[in-house]
Amino acid sequence: MKNQITCFKAYDIRGRVPDQLNEDIAYRIGRAFVEFLSPKTVVVGFDIRLTSKSLCGELIRGLTDSGANVINIGECGTEEVYFATSHLKADGGIVVTASHNPKDYNGMKLVRENSKPISGDTGLNDIKVLAEKNDFADPVSKGQLTLQDTKQAYIDHLLSYVQTTALKPLKIVCTAGNGGAGPTVDLLEIHLPFEFIKVHHEANGHFPNGVPNPLLEENRQPTIDAIIEHGADLGIAWDGDFDRCFFFDGQGRFIEGYYIVGLLAQAFLEKNPNAKVIHDPRLTWNTIEIAEAFGGKAVQCKTGHAFIKERMRLEDAVYGGEMSAHHYFKDFSYCDSGMIPWLLVAGLMSAKNSTLAELVNERMEAFPASGEINKTIAEPAALIDSIQKQYQDKAVAIDHTDGLSMEFDSWRFNIRMSNTEPVVRLNVESRANEALMKEKTKELLAIIQS
Repeated sequence: MKNQITCFKAYDIRGRVPDQLNEDIAYRIGRAFVEFLSPKTVVVGFDIRLTSKSLCGELIRGLTDSGANVINIGECGTEEVYFATSHLKADGGIVVTASHNPKDYNGMKLVRENSKPISGDTGLNDIKVLAEKNDFADPVSKGQLTLQDTKQAYIDHLLSYVQTTALKPLKIVCTAGNGGAGPTVDLLEIHLPFEFIKVHHEANGHFPNGVPNPLLEENRQPTIDAIIEHGADLGIAWDGDFDRCFFFDGQGRFIEGYYIVGLLAQAFLEKNPNAKVIHDPRLTWNTIEIAEAFGGKAVQCKTGHAFIKERMRLEDAVYGGEMSAHHYFKDFSYCDSGMIPWLLVAGLMSAKNSTLAELVNERMEAFPASGEINKTIAEPAALIDSIQKQYQDKAVAIDHTDGLSMEFDSWRFNIRMSNTEPVVRLNVESRANEALMKEKTKELLAIIQS
């Protein structure tokens, strides 16, 4: 089909520029967004990628040509559009970003009123059809464009999560990876007692030090080196649009996102007894045990930001976390933020007079985990089916919330297919038995690779 657009994914828009996403497609997305949602006002912003500003310009033209008023908040992180959409009571928001994708990629994340995500099953596919059709009615009148700076309101909101006077003067390594986090750290810095050691801090869409994705082990070394060199208390690294943040302790050890989920769940439940926290099915035991210990309830939800946000609203949950370093907050319109988590962790370190290692070591020993292991497989569905058959007689619980989760007395695993590629993702954890976790991980990998 001549007009087919291939950059629409399950949760957002992402593609290579200019063959999969370009200014013409950006314009059409703007037109289609208005036709689908009929918004009066739309917030837009763009990340630090080299093509983001021009794509955003055409997106704005599409929105205003369709009769919507546009508030442009300028260069920002994804969460700043989520914040501004709710803060300004707009009818929708779009950020031009490709997060941690290669530098020749770009994309968009779309929300409606109250920053509710628009994903495949809540309108993204409808917008795609309209954009491909490219047959738009002329509006009665064109929309107006205004520029608005929402950064101070956003910074004030971030600071509301900590008591700044109670914070200790921690030494923190922060690695923006030449993505968008740097300017926000600079704005927060003047309100905080921390000494920041800034690594790859300047925003640079050429990504001279590699694409900002701390999930890749090779991207962690600059943070680790700086922690050791400066004797820092804590290390933080972000992805490109800083909606995820990653933690390192004072020894430069990378802390799996799973244990941060438990830590933040505890922090919220200490202040909100009987509240609910949402978690994904990949690694669960630590989060469930913490929630029960602090009088709350852990609710399992399918992996993916659209599912987590929807479930949080349904349950009125105070916090949600995924082991992939996405953290969601009720008071942040149930959206994910990469800035709130590290402020909370620094607050916990100060309040409990503890290192990050002291805050998580006990939990890491109680529930050792493999970390997510990705393997390319020709027929993922058949593989998962055969694994279930192999283990089902010994399992005490089998769950299909997201892929296949199987529980046994002293260990469990989750294996799931990628939404976008022929890859399976494996996570294994045990009850206080690291040797067993490693043995079972090896056993499952042998099956996967055979």
